[in-house]
Amino acid sequence: MASEEAKYNSVTGSEEKLDQQEQAENTAKFEMQQKRSPFDGVESETGKLLDDDGRPMRTGNTWTATAHIITAVIGSGVLSLSWSFAQMGWIAGPLVLFSFALCTWYTSKLLADCYRYPHPVTGRRNYIYMDAVKVNVSARSHLICGVMQYSNLVGTSIGYTIATATSAVAVQKSNCYHSHGRDSPCLASTTSYIAVFGVIQIFLSQIPNFGDLWWLSYVAAIMSFTYATIGLGLGISRAAEGGHSYGSVSGVKIGTDVTEAQKVWNIFAALGNMAFAYSFSMILIEIEDTIRSPPPENKQMKKATLWGTSVTTAFYMSVAIAGYLAFGDAAPGNLLTGFFTPYWLVDFANVCIVIHLIGAYQVYTQPVYQFAERWVARRWSKRSFHSRGYTVRLPGGSDFRLNWFRLTWRTTYVIITTIISMLLPFFNAVLGIIGALAFWPLTVYYPVVMYMNQHKTPRWSGTWIALHSLSFVTFLVSAAGLIGSVAGIVTDLSQVKPFEKI
Repeated sequence: MASEEAKYNSVTGSEEKLDQQEQAENTAKFEMQQKRSPFDGVESETGKLLDDDGRPMRTGNTWTATAHIITAVIGSGVLSLSWSFAQMGWIAGPLVLFSFALCTWYTSKLLADCYRYPHPVTGRRNYIYMDAVKVNVSARSHLICGVMQYSNLVGTSIGYTIATATSAVAVQKSNCYHSHGRDSPCLASTTSYIAVFGVIQIFLSQIPNFGDLWWLSYVAAIMSFTYATIGLGLGISRAAEGGHSYGSVSGVKIGTDVTEAQKVWNIFAALGNMAFAYSFSMILIEIEDTIRSPPPENKQMKKATLWGTSVTTAFYMSVAIAGYLAFGDAAPGNLLTGFFTPYWLVDFANVCIVIHLIGAYQVYTQPVYQFAERWVARRWSKRSFHSRGYTVRLPGGSDFRLNWFRLTWRTTYVIITTIISMLLPFFNAVLGIIGALAFWPLTVYYPVVMYMNQHKTPRWSGTWIALHSLSFVTFLVSAAGLIGSVAGIVTDLSQVKPFEKI
């Protein structure tokens, strides 16, 4: 056991030394060139501007970071919030959702300071979330965090695949009902739509890195606003019609709607869904690494998290309230599946969801791609198989470098997540599990620990007690969300079979 620990410490120590040596060399190169360069950034031998770490100059800003956050946050999670309100009722539902928003915004502020170490403005850059954990906590925690972070990113890509197929099926059913009447069976399967989504992602996955996704994030953000606004409008319209329940203080009723056990499991699952709706902290460091400075990256990122969470919370609350008013305690798990007229508007909203999630999938999977590619390049640094490829001339005269390893690895990843999505096409339960697993460790625990270590917070001080209390409460909430969502998966598996038309 001791020999294994020594071996582990030797390996991680060597990797950390390599990172530090690489960045020191790049910084020295930057300082030499900076003496000859009067502008912000230096020009490399190839004519490209370089940042202080010797890498190509970042071009992002507060607005692009905000777009990345909105793209990541306003996703399929917004569609489940009316159902979550129905489980909790008019008092607990909005209160819990706002608490998630406040917690996410606060801990994201803490995490933004951890992009650089030891100083949040002048320290060494951490390119990924795991790097920040390694230098601020420990090498052992860095491995545990990596398992959690990348498992969650994989799970999110699966959840988005399922959500896309669910919206595509809703379009098909809406058109069928419009043509043949509401009494028609209009059965449809998500399997074929999941396969099509996978093919699209194989092509998009060849986008080299996060910084090249800015245009996709803008398109996806516009789509998210569009379908959220349509859902809000449809909810208000249906609520104004009257003649139905507008919900209740305590939510679904025991004995009438659900059993006592189902009520508990559903509330727990609703917590998981709300946690999923705010799960973007695991890619916050990667987003911050796209920002150009000055001004300092952490200051721009704090503004972006404030704007991003404020906008998304306003939308979340509006859509959730309108949906709950529209359907009462019978609110569907996916809000838009409850509307069938006007069919063209419902179809358009679902198409917007599909376009948005195509972009959001890439926002969440790019960190997975890049982590694996960095590891392979470091592990086999003396071999060239991971850098081989050829140049493709694109329409318009621009060139695109096609990398064989990137093509193989990323295609394999998309295929695997696509197959898993076909086997577990359960919208609410899958989102709940993903949200519950990610929220406490990645959104609260690690940001809190890193912040306290970086700022050397004294034990048993007011700040120390408050932050640990926040971490403990969110741990209990996440555990409850996980239990409820797992119970939901078990129930769904007993009622619906994979590949079956519904």
